[in-house]
Amino acid sequence: MTVPSPTEAAEPADRAATGTDAAPAPRRTFGLAAATALVMGNIIGGGIFALPATVAPYGTISLLAFLVLSVGAVLLALLFGKLARRSPVTGGLYVYPRDAFGEFAGFLSAWSYWTMCWVSIAALAVAVVGYVEVLIPLHGNHALQALVAMAALWLPAAANFAGTRWVGAVQVVSTILKFVPLLLLATIGLFFVDADNFGPFNASGQSVSGALAASAALLLYSFLGVESAAVSAGEVRDPERTVGRASVLGTLASALVYVLGTIAVFGLVPHDRLVDSGAPFADAVNTLTGSSWGGTAIALVAVASITGCLNGWILMAAQMPYAAARDGLFPSPFARLGKGGVPGFGVWACAVLGSLLIALNYTAGPDTTFRVLVLITTFTGCVPYLLSAAAQLYWLARGTRDRVRPAGLARDLTVAVLSFGFSFWLIAGAGYAAVYQGVLFLFAGIPVYVWLRGRKDRAETEA
Repeated sequence: MTVPSPTEAAEPADRAATGTDAAPAPRRTFGLAAATALVMGNIIGGGIFALPATVAPYGTISLLAFLVLSVGAVLLALLFGKLARRSPVTGGLYVYPRDAFGEFAGFLSAWSYWTMCWVSIAALAVAVVGYVEVLIPLHGNHALQALVAMAALWLPAAANFAGTRWVGAVQVVSTILKFVPLLLLATIGLFFVDADNFGPFNASGQSVSGALAASAALLLYSFLGVESAAVSAGEVRDPERTVGRASVLGTLASALVYVLGTIAVFGLVPHDRLVDSGAPFADAVNTLTGSSWGGTAIALVAVASITGCLNGWILMAAQMPYAAARDGLFPSPFARLGKGGVPGFGVWACAVLGSLLIALNYTAGPDTTFRVLVLITTFTGCVPYLLSAAAQLYWLARGTRDRVRPAGLARDLTVAVLSFGFSFWLIAGAGYAAVYQGVLFLFAGIPVYVWLRGRKDRAETEA
């Protein structure tokens, strides 16, 4: 039996206007374990395997950035848990600004998040290439590298059509497969680190604050996914309680692996080698074992990890526009659910757009491509975070007693203010180029909103 969400029950007029009144409601198939695995699986993906080398040019200050990001990610998890209690429906980061500020704010959040998803999917697919080359040498052939990235994107996209129940099962299995080896490296590797390998504290030549913000903007990519349970709340059982718990548990476990694992990589691989490494975790395991079999094993784990992460991110990329489309704020095909409960058109759209982005950017080389894509996702991912934190501040400022408990006001206000400031700081650290490109992606959605809103208002007037 399907369980309709409050949004679906409250807005029949919007669905009639968009022609989606016959669409089935999402199935609540995720319990606490599956929701936590979804959060961990989407956080621990390609970022942890590729980013140690990406931030190595900044020096060991990036380890401090990781600690700051871990605290910020937990704050965001607490924020989304609170907001999910108020709106326990699919598309959380779209729903929160919409309920607080109206449809335009909701659309901007949905559009930005959707952009972040398919750009992030392209970046994840690019991250696969470095570890595939450990297993099968591609000899720097960009055409072959692009084909590998395309395959890494389309295989999990095809798996998504099996339905949300299978997505949850895949996330649990893939999370275990990658979490255990990473945790082993993060703990055992600490006993073999060499202090001389860490390199300088600030190797970038920037100020300490500038280097910290810049490395944090890159590292945020590794924490994208903290909102997974909130975005998928319509598929989560007892979302008022489960979303917050899954968000915090998944974020804490991921942060533990991230911080310890990155310290191990920095201490095992000399700094000058780490800067140019295409597979830093494989290099670290090779150093630890003294042979190449360890690197081969971690490469297999990395490929499985990133593929499992893509499986979850593709579902997320389809769910946000699904929620907006049911309100008439995204093209109506995005609101159609397949038999497995997955918005099929959304899956196709993100896979096609991700493929185009891979094809357009690969001429610059995989390292450059990955860095550019990561910084764009930082901006487009932080816009919904900012709007969600602002929505919570709005409800707290209103002081509506049925939405804000007086006993928790100070705590909730602190979490919301720090989450807003944290998101703003990350956008600033992304740099002018990333903000410029991200704003272009964001503003490109305004004509879409104008067209859809006009059609929706006309349909309501005629009705």
